[in-house]
Amino acid sequence: MFKTRITELFGIQYPLIQGGMRHVSRAELVAAVSDAGGLGFLSAHSFASPAALRAEIEKVRALTDKPFGVNLTILPKLSVKPEDSARVILDAGVSCVETAGGNPATFIAAFKDAGIKVLHKCTSVRFALKAEQLGADAVSLTGFEAAGHPGEDQVPNMVLIPAAVERLKIPVVANGGFADGRGLVAALALGAEGISMGTRFLMVKESPMAEAVKRRYLEASERDTTLICRSLGDSTRVLKNAFTDHILELERLGPAFHDEVLSMASSQRWVNAAERGDPDDGAYAAGVGIGLIHDVPDCRDLVQTIMSDAHAVIEQRLRAIAGC
Repeated sequence: MFKTRITELFGIQYPLIQGGMRHVSRAELVAAVSDAGGLGFLSAHSFASPAALRAEIEKVRALTDKPFGVNLTILPKLSVKPEDSARVILDAGVSCVETAGGNPATFIAAFKDAGIKVLHKCTSVRFALKAEQLGADAVSLTGFEAAGHPGEDQVPNMVLIPAAVERLKIPVVANGGFADGRGLVAALALGAEGISMGTRFLMVKESPMAEAVKRRYLEASERDTTLICRSLGDSTRVLKNAFTDHILELERLGPAFHDEVLSMASSQRWVNAAERGDPDDGAYAAGVGIGLIHDVPDCRDLVQTIMSDAHAVIEQRLRAIAGC
């Protein structure tokens, strides 16, 4: 058993968190992660209406009695306003929320007043310090290795996590590039209280991602991700394919093509492709940890393997090196 401030804060068995991922973070995956001893997060951004989000929350509750949360992405142009999703979260009595994206100030205040624990996901120490000041219970720091939006500072977790731990009083979760027990032990050694995984939990049997897309992820190495939209100030780490090569070529052609880049890089484009099972017609988020993923297990087996491997790293390797 690994007991950290994160396991105590959220009442979970293991310091493993499944980050909120659009399209993928649905009831079956979230419940499976939580049932396995981690903490699953629904993605509010995945649902077309507040009613659909409420129904998915109830679906998770029918599948597990373990703690779970909802990821609330705070952006201005979502099809469902963050304020509307927040009202559903409050009304449903969800125990924890992962905020991400824009300024979480008003949301953190409302959630804290309702007794809801807040994990704020951000990409830099300065944003983490602000979240702590606003009352967040913990932060999830996203390193440059992460899938999706790793921020513009380009700081990897080897530096980002200890830099944050030095300055924060609240617990830190490491996010980006983690896929196994070795990564968990490394994150704990850097001062984190747990890890958050997106790509690794995308690649389990309970994930709704299309099998053809999962196969493409399995074929990829740590060299098969790329950053698109850097020229727009919105770097996004995605799986390399001919589609993302075309996006990068349009970026090289300059600002006249930015609108086309935004349309091609949109999450709705890859979601539509995923629903068709097409791995070549979208920019699929993928972290560099994809190079460590070689199977598609069920959630419980994955969690148990991560934890047993972490114990083995400590007992067999680190103790031997330290002469203990």
